[in-house]
Amino acid sequence: MAIQWFPGHMTRARRQIESKLKLIDMVIELVDARLPLSSRNPMIDEILQGKPRMIILNKSDLADPKVTAEWVEYFKQEGHAVLPLDSASGQGIKEIAERSKVLLKDKRDKRAAKGMNQRPMRGLIVGIPNVGKSTLINRLAGKSIALTGDRPGVTKGQQWIKVGTEMELLDTPGILWPKFEDQIIGYKLAVTGAIREEILNVEDVAYFGMKYICQHYWDNIAERFELSEQPQDFENPNEIVEIMEEIGRKRGCLMSGGRIDLEKASKVILRELRAGKMGRISMETP
Repeated sequence: MAIQWFPGHMTRARRQIESKLKLIDMVIELVDARLPLSSRNPMIDEILQGKPRMIILNKSDLADPKVTAEWVEYFKQEGHAVLPLDSASGQGIKEIAERSKVLLKDKRDKRAAKGMNQRPMRGLIVGIPNVGKSTLINRLAGKSIALTGDRPGVTKGQQWIKVGTEMELLDTPGILWPKFEDQIIGYKLAVTGAIREEILNVEDVAYFGMKYICQHYWDNIAERFELSEQPQDFENPNEIVEIMEEIGRKRGCLMSGGRIDLEKASKVILRELRAGKMGRISMETP
């Protein structure tokens, strides 16, 4: 199944971002800590034209902490400022302003040398849909300013938000790229909820996620769903589907005659995975 999603407002968002670059000191790029590379939009590099950047590994509370630590080192070696964050609880939020000062030290020093007053740092928040931009902005601002929702495409326009006296942030709609050359990336994004479910085959997406979890996080789901026997051949679709059906049976996803409603079971699997009820799971490693 080919996964594509590029609504018109995303095309407008790109043009709007490009028109605001002259006003921006730095970029805060949010990625999903569960899949930091797959949730980075390659178009962002083209758009931002070398602006100083901080990469925030958001939703780190849902990701495997050992893998997240590996990603932090990976991005540091790539020369990026990087910060794990749980914007839902606020853990790591206070570090953003201080890290931003370090990132913009040269620019701020030059202003000071010229006798200019320090103005608020101006940051642009970018990221793919449903990565948590609006939740982060509300946390930084200390009040509910940006619309939030556990679904992609909530933010439709741009808005400036003041963060105390030190920062001003420009929020933007989430931007996906027009075409996923690697369909594996599309499936990973679908598993974590970055793409609207209405355009997907939910059973295919749940199968993809369950196959990965059976291989790498069997203990998590064995405990969650009281499963006993791990699949032996991960390339055998029947073995993965049997696990999905067993989960469906335990969650009451039944049709007439006691048959398993695989679509309903798939939705249960994805819902629990995205909510972290299967434990802290990372979908890719450096």
